[in-house]
Amino acid sequence: MTVYYTKEHEWLRVEGNVAVVGITAHAANELGEIVFSEARDPGTTVEQGDSVAVVESVKAASDIYAPVTGDVLAFNDALTDDAALINRDPEGEGWIVRMTVADATQLEGLMDHATYTALVG
Repeated sequence: MTVYYTKEHEWLRVEGNVAVVGITAHAANELGEIVFSEARDPGTTVEQGDSVAVVESVKAASDIYAPVTGDVLAFNDALTDDAALINRDPEGEGWIVRMTVADATQLEGLMDHATYTALVG
């Protein structure tokens, strides 16, 4: 299991050819209280950089971008009744989507934890 980060403040935890995707603690903090989230339908193919989900907070709505190309497998149903789970545990139980990793070479362009931490200071 390896975790990667994007400049847009998404994280993905790769388990085989499946990635669990969410937003970082930094992003959750910047957005404030998250009140709603939704994702593309399972089976939808997304290209790296496409919007795969959206989260809405009391401050703003924000697209969540696919860190890699793949198919959406599932939305975190726990967020339907409790979107604030993203705030409480953004890099754990507050994950947003599961998706396949169609091209593992795309992972090479993402950041590791140390690089991401340096980015956000």
